[in-house]
Amino acid sequence: MLSSERLVLYDGVGKRIFDLVFVALIALPVTLVLAVLSVLIAMDGHSPFYVQKRLGMHGKVFRMYKLRSMVPHADKVLSAYLDSNPEARAEWDHNQKLKDDPRVTRLGRLIRKTSLDELPQFLNVLKGDMSVVGPRPMMTDQKDLYPGTEYYEMRPGITGAWQTSVRNESSFAQRAEYDRDYFYHLSLMTDLKIVLRTFGVVMRATGH
Repeated sequence: MLSSERLVLYDGVGKRIFDLVFVALIALPVTLVLAVLSVLIAMDGHSPFYVQKRLGMHGKVFRMYKLRSMVPHADKVLSAYLDSNPEARAEWDHNQKLKDDPRVTRLGRLIRKTSLDELPQFLNVLKGDMSVVGPRPMMTDQKDLYPGTEYYEMRPGITGAWQTSVRNESSFAQRAEYDRDYFYHLSLMTDLKIVLRTFGVVMRATGH
């Protein structure tokens, strides 16, 4: 069981203070990078930002922001691709991701590898929908595929234990094991360690 002392000292107010201080410290460089990337992405005539509904704390649905890394009408492109490619369908059903995703643009591949597409989510942190560190936010249609409950006791994070460990090399269901372990070891020191590991993951450009 979690101690009431831990809940008071960090899980509640303390973690929120950590989020706000962290966002304040990186606000300027993040804004500059977002400005440059937004211009480059918008050169195809479409919005550089992408908004998608995700599941948050206690199952609340919120609007998560990302830099657009995909072609317009990406959902239709994915549906047609999966219908015509059984191997890709099996990969999607298992991982909820594709290593060779036909929706992703050339610039999109770069910002995904370096996780720069996640930068707008610092606005979600300011709004209180997300935390800097936590479980990665699930899409609303993934709820029945997720075999855990701890996820719903936390704000989803921009980075987390799963992202800085196996990341794209695990099944979607295995994410619950990382979320459960993070939940029971949640502390300021844990979050600081994950943030430091995140820089290494970004530099290695392992995302997709």
